[in-house]
Amino acid sequence: MADPAGYGGLVSTDASPQQSPAPLEAIEQRGIDVIRGLAMDAPQRANSGHPGTAMALAPLAHTLFARVMRHDPADPAWPDRDRFVLSCGHASVLLYSMLYLTGYGLTLDDLTQFRQWGSKTPGHPEVHHTTGVEVTTGPLGQGVANGVGLGLAERWLRARFGPDLVDHYTFVICSDGDLMEGLSHEAASLAGHLGLGRLVYIYDDNHITIDGSTELAYDDDVPERFAAYGWHVEQLGEMANDVVGLEQAVRGAMAVEDRPSMLILRSHIGWPAPGKTDTAEAHGSPLGEDVVRQTKEILGLPPDETFWVPDDVLGFYRASTERGAEARRRWQERFEAWDGDKDQWESCWSGRPLAGWERSLPEFEPGKELATRRAIKQCVDATATSVPGLVLGSADLTENTGVELAGATAQSAAHPAGTQVHYGIREHAMGGAMNGMALHGGVLPVGGTFFVFSDYMRPSVRLAALSRAHVIYFFTHDSVGLGEDGPTHQPIEHLASLRAMPGLRVLRPADANECAAAWRLAVEQPGPTALVLSRQGLPVLAGTAGAPVARGAYVLVDPPGSRELDLVLVGTGSEVHLCTAAAELLAADDGPGLQVRVVSLPSWDLFGAQDDAYRASVLPAGVPTLAVEAASSFGWERYADDVVAIDRFGASAPGPEVLAHLGFTASAVAERAQLLLATSAVRSSTPRRQP
Repeated sequence: MADPAGYGGLVSTDASPQQSPAPLEAIEQRGIDVIRGLAMDAPQRANSGHPGTAMALAPLAHTLFARVMRHDPADPAWPDRDRFVLSCGHASVLLYSMLYLTGYGLTLDDLTQFRQWGSKTPGHPEVHHTTGVEVTTGPLGQGVANGVGLGLAERWLRARFGPDLVDHYTFVICSDGDLMEGLSHEAASLAGHLGLGRLVYIYDDNHITIDGSTELAYDDDVPERFAAYGWHVEQLGEMANDVVGLEQAVRGAMAVEDRPSMLILRSHIGWPAPGKTDTAEAHGSPLGEDVVRQTKEILGLPPDETFWVPDDVLGFYRASTERGAEARRRWQERFEAWDGDKDQWESCWSGRPLAGWERSLPEFEPGKELATRRAIKQCVDATATSVPGLVLGSADLTENTGVELAGATAQSAAHPAGTQVHYGIREHAMGGAMNGMALHGGVLPVGGTFFVFSDYMRPSVRLAALSRAHVIYFFTHDSVGLGEDGPTHQPIEHLASLRAMPGLRVLRPADANECAAAWRLAVEQPGPTALVLSRQGLPVLAGTAGAPVARGAYVLVDPPGSRELDLVLVGTGSEVHLCTAAAELLAADDGPGLQVRVVSLPSWDLFGAQDDAYRASVLPAGVPTLAVEAASSFGWERYADDVVAIDRFGASAPGPEVLAHLGFTASAVAERAQLLLATSAVRSSTPRRQP
């Protein structure tokens, strides 16, 4: 079988999984033993951590980093590097050891500070925190889904820019726990359906979980399972210490271009620690000083030394990356000679749109009625050619959620450049894959689903925020206004829940013009953004075109004249137009004749980030303030004295009827406002800034 270009060495799939390990050069064996020593020492020093998996997989990590992968620590962001994912992130000391040995900037001191405050070696790998870490893994199954996104991004970019510029692989180590989590089922099914080659997963089948043997809860036929997903599957058997056999198996999987590969490796957790090998204790706890000493003696390491790395071992690993450095230099020459559209390339890899793209954003005339889920589609269609990295998809709700890009081709093995991804009914896999795509670089993923189903993907949304991944979510059907589908589909607590998540930008636009501004923010700003959008039509309001949505809140309507304000009505999304209508009722000559300000507050986090003076200018202290939002009232005390909200589940009926029954009409808001004015419960201080 031919060698994948530029990787060196022959590919063979003839090796028997049960064959005796081929002899290694002494320096390689010593290097593997040094990795095992570090895997014991770091958790022991921290009195916390997971040494066993790292010890068992030291030969595999050595094989990937020193023999197979093209990577260059001198340029960790090189676009065409191979990607490595440690989905079983609890074994992080294995990755940190390899990053130190191969020269990614970690030091031995960093390893001694494993799991300590402020260290570069936290308990689970974090992208952007430790150089060389590609994705943030920790919750099991996430790395499995991230790998699918990485592979999808590579194939899409290769189809778009050609193999001279994009031609790499993704390697994922996963565990029993990864494969038990439901996320892995979703992600593996999607990868098999899409026929994603260049994905090489190695399943560490060590038969141990924290509770004990996997037989307590797990007896899946993993080979049959992944074969049923459409993966290429090989059982490697007892090969955990056979570097030559591991390399042959990995290279064989690399040659499979039409589907992802799963290599099933039987390992022995904690090997060769006396009394700890194949035990749950080796999984989640340090081995203990005596066992560490005995194990070092077995391995031929100095038993009285910790974090021992001899110069020749360090030199060997640093030299092993020269192959990757040479590949990167050749890539740079090809890139410089490439006569393609470098503006498109730079836009993709910077994660930003082409210059002047905002001029394509539509502006909507007041009076028109348009659901914000429909308006966002018009914004996307109008600007798509100016956002080259855009890849849109949905969890089986493509037309419903505004992610149906006009003229787009569906992503598939037959159409690898397709920009429309059908994730199927797999919200969690969609979220995990989007994180992988964004962190790969070159792709700006947009994913859509009903807002209530954000529950299914929340762990991936949280990791997007933790990872500062540039992803965009369209969460539609955002309130009880969606109607007849009833309380199972009507979100109530979801806005409060997502607003509580650090690092996630949440916007609920009031109308089509606020949608255009929100889309611009989501595309131009780093990190994840959730756009919360309506199913029902909403009127385009006067004053929203060009409004300062980026400040999170602004004065939409102020009463004429110089009289002091009597009341502020503040709304978000589909309730802002109710505020304007209620303000008119309250200001009418035949009514109370009140001076009422209307504030649109599409984003709590953006408004909370403004200075005190701006926030006070929008929501002045001492003026009674009524908030209106068709969702939980939780948290509104920071901005309002009272709130028209929903602190119950919804009901099945036409949307307008449900809203009316729950108090979301202009007249009901006006009545609630008058009740507020009859009380003395008025804020006396500036609205609190978001923590």
